[in-house]
Amino acid sequence: MLKNYFLAALRHLRTNKAYSFLNVIGLAIGMACAALIFLWVENELNFDNVNTKKDRLYYVLVNEKYDVGIVTHASTPGLMAPVMQKDIPGIASTCRVSEDDASVLFSIGDKSLYASGRYAEPSVFSMFTLPFVQGNAKAAFSQLYSLVVTQKTARKFFGDDKNVLGKTVRVNNKQDYVITGVLKDLPENTSLRFEWLAPFEIWYKQSPWAYKWENNCLSTYVELEPGVNPATVNKQLYNYVQQHAPSSIGHVFLFNMNDWHLRWAFDNGKQTGGGRIEYVHLFSIIAWIILIIACINFMNLATARSEKRAREVGVRKVLGAGKRGLVVQFIGEALIMATLSAVCALFIISLALPAFNILVQENLSLGLTNPFHILALLSIIVICGLVAGSYPSLYLSSFNPVFVLKGLKLKSGSAAGIRKGLVVAQFTISLVLIIATIIIYQQIQHVKSRNLGFDKDNLLEVDLRGNMGKNFSFIRQDLLNTGVVENAALSDHPTLYGGNNTNSLNWAGKAPGSKVLISGRSVTPGFFAVSGMHILEGRDLQESDTIHSNGSQKNISTVITASLAKMMGNESAIGKSLYNEGDSSTRAVVVGVVNDYVYGNMYDKPDPVLFTVIPSEDANVMYVRVKPRDGMEQVLAKMEAVIKKDNPAYPFGYRFVDDQFNQLFINEALISKLSRVFAALAILISCLGLFGLAAYTAERRTKEIGIRKVLGASVPGIAGLLSKEFVQMMLLSCLIAFPVAWWAMSRWLQGYAYRITINAWVFLLAGVSAMLIAVITISFQSVKAALANPVKSLRSE
Repeated sequence: MLKNYFLAALRHLRTNKAYSFLNVIGLAIGMACAALIFLWVENELNFDNVNTKKDRLYYVLVNEKYDVGIVTHASTPGLMAPVMQKDIPGIASTCRVSEDDASVLFSIGDKSLYASGRYAEPSVFSMFTLPFVQGNAKAAFSQLYSLVVTQKTARKFFGDDKNVLGKTVRVNNKQDYVITGVLKDLPENTSLRFEWLAPFEIWYKQSPWAYKWENNCLSTYVELEPGVNPATVNKQLYNYVQQHAPSSIGHVFLFNMNDWHLRWAFDNGKQTGGGRIEYVHLFSIIAWIILIIACINFMNLATARSEKRAREVGVRKVLGAGKRGLVVQFIGEALIMATLSAVCALFIISLALPAFNILVQENLSLGLTNPFHILALLSIIVICGLVAGSYPSLYLSSFNPVFVLKGLKLKSGSAAGIRKGLVVAQFTISLVLIIATIIIYQQIQHVKSRNLGFDKDNLLEVDLRGNMGKNFSFIRQDLLNTGVVENAALSDHPTLYGGNNTNSLNWAGKAPGSKVLISGRSVTPGFFAVSGMHILEGRDLQESDTIHSNGSQKNISTVITASLAKMMGNESAIGKSLYNEGDSSTRAVVVGVVNDYVYGNMYDKPDPVLFTVIPSEDANVMYVRVKPRDGMEQVLAKMEAVIKKDNPAYPFGYRFVDDQFNQLFINEALISKLSRVFAALAILISCLGLFGLAAYTAERRTKEIGIRKVLGASVPGIAGLLSKEFVQMMLLSCLIAFPVAWWAMSRWLQGYAYRITINAWVFLLAGVSAMLIAVITISFQSVKAALANPVKSLRSE
């Protein structure tokens, strides 16, 4: 019996090649899209799964209350971790890690290269799963200047040398470090990423600010003992910092590793449950929607061609076939078609995966040796087969053999209605995706085009290495002499990102109890001109604007942003002073006001900033404004020649600020790109089904078309007649899709403080575009049918 069903299914596929092809390709594209999305989703959900203690590992976060609300961050006091481990029961271990990746120059013989890493306490090896391939955790940091590297870094340093333990590398041309361990390369989907680790004690000794409870300056990780309730520990942590620093406003709490990557979203100090997990949910839904759209094609084409199989059903019923057997047969055909589609989908995935990896910036693999992937593929085949074949099998098996074999016309009103409903559903979904794609793109461009308060174009950022800071005045002059550089200045922090900040500044007239977070930047004179900021009032900083004494009073000149000047009162801020709470012996006297500029969160209003002068040797970053020109390679070559003349031992490294700016939108850009791709594919799959339905409609009405042509109907008239029904369905799709898309995208935009308003033309553009695509798809078959010779269609009459 099963053999007969199988042979009948193959015969049906062979005798209906065009429709079978449309079904297989439609399902294959849907399966391939869904599979690619599910690979990405799996990678996201498995983030940090390499860590065996994932459920017991926590990041220590801090809530601080300001006038604008509660701010959550991950910077903690340097003294806290070891004391906390002793004081609070249930904490098995703690680990302090330097906050930012340190890009360090390593010299190995005549080879010099940069590699990024962290300074960490030895407990990092017991808390996190970091397998050693050379050396071991106990001996890793047995000496101060030791270095643990990953396999990839070891290959960068020493090539194919298999045993690198005990080898020496020179760091920043100053200190020799010994390789004491090599770690297995870390997977891409892990939070703690680095190329090397060095003892935390090195960083700690060089950071005097880390010895105060009031200063947040590093990352703290906690491992709880098995069975310990984190809520109990959090109760003891709430005022823990205040016990050691009463003036602190920070309240620390534990944040579990399971949420680090996916649910890092806080609102007014409370975890919202949002974050990257929202994108995971969104694209999981899109994957299933695309599969459903592909299955709809199958259902539509199968029921549309029901009259072609009516006699087959009638004969089988007369010969004793029951409804159950027919259902099994047609479901079996759907499963066979789903299997063929899955084979085609695997081929499509293998071709598309490299491009998809570039798109999502991951290193995903199909992994057919993974039992879970095999099970997932089989599940998709079964689900698609059952969903796609369920309604056609029930509909076809319900035919009355008496009516069929007598040649009476079958009642197809309900089936036709369902077909129309499914087509409307397909294009409704496609329209929602198109509208969402346009609005997401608009939102990203809206933020990118906002007034940043500085000019990011033709601006380069260069890390200061060796004696560059000390010799900056000479380097700057040499750069100007090249003719390709307009100006250069130094800063202690990158312009686009957060730097040092404080909530302890006071000024005359400040409301009692008011807490304002103010960022501090130290720059050299000319920084505002280089960055493209504008002095609104007063003057720029000067070399002489350092601390100077006036009796017992010490003053330092400062330039502040306009938002801070407004907080200090409506009158001019020039001449006003700021000072630390409890210590008014040192005051920052305002000599200038600069425009506000955007940094950190590109979607929100930035915190106010206070600028002071920095000695060039203490700066970390150089900004260079180059003259606009096409030959950027020539510009960089001249800059490199100047900088390497002063610092020959350090390779020249640079970053374009506009590239850094674009990196801040990496998540939104990913969503925008994926939305465009999947909206296009949803339309393509829908049009494949529409193409098949249009072909069937034209075939079913062949004789009617022939009669109309004999009676004088024109080709445009016949084409319009055949297209009318589909255009009506498209209009209905628009009526449903527009309010749904408006509601969904309005909710999405609520998550951004700086956002666009949704315009009506977006819906008009999406509707017209979808309508044109559908009409073009239908018109091909309609015009073909209208141009057919009526003699051939009426020959049998």
